[in-house]
Amino acid sequence: MRLASFQITNFRSINDSGSIDSPQITAILGRNDSGKSNLLRALHSLNPAEGLAELSAIKDFPRHRRLQECQPDTPVVSTRWALDDSERAELAAFFPRAANVRHVTAGRGYGTARWTGLEGLAELSLDVSDIKGKVRKIVPAVKAAAEKVAEEARAALEQEADAFDAAMIPSPDYIQWSAGAVKALQALRRAMASADAELSDKQAQMLAELEDMALAIANDTPALAKARQWVLEKLPRFIYVDEYPALPGRQNIADYLARKGWGQATPELQNFAKLCKVAGLDPQQLQDLLEKNDHATRNQLANRAGSVVTAEIRRLWKDRELKVRFNLDGPSMETLVSDPNGAYEVEVNLDERSRGFQWFFSFYISFFADTKGAGDAVLLLDEPGLHLHARSQADLLAHLEQDFGNQILYTTHSPFMVPVHRLDAVRTASMSEAAGTTVSNKAQGDARTLYPLQAAIALSRMGSEAVKATPTERTSRIEVPFVDASVAEAAV
Repeated sequence: MRLASFQITNFRSINDSGSIDSPQITAILGRNDSGKSNLLRALHSLNPAEGLAELSAIKDFPRHRRLQECQPDTPVVSTRWALDDSERAELAAFFPRAANVRHVTAGRGYGTARWTGLEGLAELSLDVSDIKGKVRKIVPAVKAAAEKVAEEARAALEQEADAFDAAMIPSPDYIQWSAGAVKALQALRRAMASADAELSDKQAQMLAELEDMALAIANDTPALAKARQWVLEKLPRFIYVDEYPALPGRQNIADYLARKGWGQATPELQNFAKLCKVAGLDPQQLQDLLEKNDHATRNQLANRAGSVVTAEIRRLWKDRELKVRFNLDGPSMETLVSDPNGAYEVEVNLDERSRGFQWFFSFYISFFADTKGAGDAVLLLDEPGLHLHARSQADLLAHLEQDFGNQILYTTHSPFMVPVHRLDAVRTASMSEAAGTTVSNKAQGDARTLYPLQAAIALSRMGSEAVKATPTERTSRIEVPFVDASVAEAAV
């Protein structure tokens, strides 16, 4: 299932966001305090990876409205999802009436109840003339067959034929009609079997078709309930990330294992666990090898882990080519980073690297660990890359687009996180006292809202012109200290 659009209502700064289209990558631009984060938080609540929970009326219901207005079924999230071919086939297999359904909907309110819908679901219908035509042929045939059976069975068979004739008269309540029709059909079959009466092949086929029709309608209510539950089970999980706590450059493995056993899951411990997961290291194994004095095996495992992480960091971190090494110093493990292309290859602890690199390294470790095995998850990122250099922000954007099959929605006010090559993926969030937070699927808003987009387009054009220039001209054109607002506006 792919998220096609969503709408947030009655949540914090949002009265009604409006319908927001969601392609594979969706960038939500907006000035500070425009409600961008609230959009992601509300959407995340529909199917969070950590489990569904009630929303808090005191905390989450718009502050300018009375709490009495907030009820468990007050709508918060409405979503629309596109089904792929395999999902459509799976749905139609147990619910034939949904054969033409291409989109489903799901939503929630302040309680934990969620609702679903199936767009394009065919209406329940009966071909009245077809039913009457079959009945007109079957009833006389049954009575004719009754003339040939023993007298004691004849009356019962004729009585069931009349009951069948009456029960098959269609009524506006299809479910009620189907219940009576199924009973009458089964009673007629039992009477014919008891009397050892037979119909022609054609008449028997018509009787089977009527039975299939009645059973399909009788089973429609449970099939519809199953389809609604199927939608909930197919919903991708939402992973919401608004910060990446720094990874410790040095961790005592024995202390980590002890605290883990005591259930003390601090952020530092959780991040160290993620680092080990990504690097392919088992802390318990490392500790066991230490106790056996098998330092050679420990070091081999650490070297392999360093090579794995180094390869990924070099692929993703374009600022400079770096090397990551894990050093096992007794019960502790250090994460060391060096610049092998520098004049002097000096290793320093991760804690001593730039804040930008620490953020990116934490992002890579945490994000990879959280999303590995969650290929169908929808990723919600709040202001990613704030601490990165402008060029590194562009690298991060490319990483999100190229290295993830997940749908990704993120908020930003940085020009370098704006996908200028796919402006149809840009949404703008605005805030007004009267309407609250609203979102436009087109680039609309005040100057501050649009500035990141305008600046991104202007920088993109400047970069294109610089590529065509001579080396001297290229250098002078790239070194732009800032983008003047008038230049940015002219670029749009």
